[in-house]
Amino acid sequence: MELSPSPPGLEAEYGTLFTANSLRFLHKLISKFDEEVDQVLRLRVSRKTQLDLSGGLPGFSEATTHVRRDPTWRVLPVPPRLQKRHVDIGDLAPCDTQRFIQALQSPAQGIQVDFDDGNCPTYHNQIKGIHNVYKAVHNQFPNAPPISQAPVLMLRPRAWNMVEHSMMVEGKEVPGPLFDFGLLMFHCGKNLFENKSGPFFYLSKVESFMEARLWNKIFVWTQQKLGLPLGSIKATVLIENVLAAFEMEEILYELRDHSAGLNCGIWDYSASFVNKFGHREAFLLPDRSKYVNMEKRFLRSYMDLLVQTCHRRGALATGGMAALLLPQDQHSASYRTALATVTRLKLLEIKAGVDGFMVYDLDLIEPMQKLFQLHTQGDNQLHQVRDDITVTPEDLLSMPSGGVTLFGLKYNIAVGILFIDAWLSGKGHFFYRGQVEDSATAEISRSQVWQWIRHQTQLEDDGRVATRRLVAELTQEVMMELSTLCHTVRAEQRLLTAADMFLEVVQKRDFPEFITTYLNLDHTFLRSQTDGQMESLARAKHKPKL
Repeated sequence: MELSPSPPGLEAEYGTLFTANSLRFLHKLISKFDEEVDQVLRLRVSRKTQLDLSGGLPGFSEATTHVRRDPTWRVLPVPPRLQKRHVDIGDLAPCDTQRFIQALQSPAQGIQVDFDDGNCPTYHNQIKGIHNVYKAVHNQFPNAPPISQAPVLMLRPRAWNMVEHSMMVEGKEVPGPLFDFGLLMFHCGKNLFENKSGPFFYLSKVESFMEARLWNKIFVWTQQKLGLPLGSIKATVLIENVLAAFEMEEILYELRDHSAGLNCGIWDYSASFVNKFGHREAFLLPDRSKYVNMEKRFLRSYMDLLVQTCHRRGALATGGMAALLLPQDQHSASYRTALATVTRLKLLEIKAGVDGFMVYDLDLIEPMQKLFQLHTQGDNQLHQVRDDITVTPEDLLSMPSGGVTLFGLKYNIAVGILFIDAWLSGKGHFFYRGQVEDSATAEISRSQVWQWIRHQTQLEDDGRVATRRLVAELTQEVMMELSTLCHTVRAEQRLLTAADMFLEVVQKRDFPEFITTYLNLDHTFLRSQTDGQMESLARAKHKPKL
């Protein structure tokens, strides 16, 4: 096992996290499951290849019919602190100490402690974020409530596609989710359990029940090693991929001893259609800013099926995150408009039967909690079994009608560039035009631009075709606007680099599966970390821990 030296300025945090015992535990965890992680990633490639070669479409598998048809099984009940999930704070990167403390002080039911979509996984951010969770769980923040009274921490490790560059086990860089999960469980798992406040997790980018089965094996092994009872760990699986939508019952079944339910969002899920079928013209996704929302058939069917599946099996169903930010002036028309927009969209989810959802803006917590109180009874809506609906494969695969607008194309270009710029500056999310943007919105933005170029899509506005040349010209226009946000020469140079990288991504012959994987393996991003690592090595008086 080889571990890089501490990021500059985090020597104390590094020393707390990487003890001899924690390193031994990480080594055992990673050695045990590393090959199985590789296997599920190979399985993804295999499924995609089979779909491409056959031209077929996903469906409900005949091989697992017995799981879906057996009415007797249910997930284990969740602990009392998870019974009421009305409003969680989303996209909270725990390396942001100030916002993390504000969230701990808030009246929210839970906090999505995010090492994935809303976080940029630099070595510094991972160490700082995990250490901040350690401090919260061990009641070391003086102005925060004790962990038993604070909002529950829903810990979200990185997804399977991400690797951790700072650690190698048996000559291989380690899977990012095992690095995050292992440190969080070793240092916080027992304390959370003793305080009846966890350990609770969100699992990102799960594509099949085989991946859920692997997570379940990891949970069982970890509980045994740390002396925790079976079923102590509870996890909410984010259904962010169209293939997973056909395996929701099977995913719950695999995690039935450890399930805290399923979650549905909009943008990662929509982007997965481009990921899996983007080269097929029948799956051309129209302008998201005008034609894609949760009221469209393919997204509404997905949410309805998720709620029905969860409640039928005694599991909680949660919705996505409200990304809108409320203006400061509560008496302004723009404030009323923003609040009305969030209220209308979230009321749709409540009426569909969800048990909770997320907000980014802390000022939305109480209005959304009141919305639940007005329109529901009790802690959750598990009694809403939704037997009134039947969702077919055609419903789930029905693309919305609509075209491409100049506004939508430029908006997607801007979001893609700004996300890459944020990553190059060590941040996982940013604010643009009154809302928060993260890797999910960057994913759908760059996916749509890639797909519109691939299919030479015409713009509604003037009939121009979305070509590489047009996208490059519009990128120059967008850069004129975005450059006004840069206040230093270094910021301008970083933005130019981000624009170059964005154009590379959307012009690739083969669709890069995840923008986060692409960036995490990119020389420019790695160099921004390596520079600090080399400085740290030069200062170090002893060898890296082995």
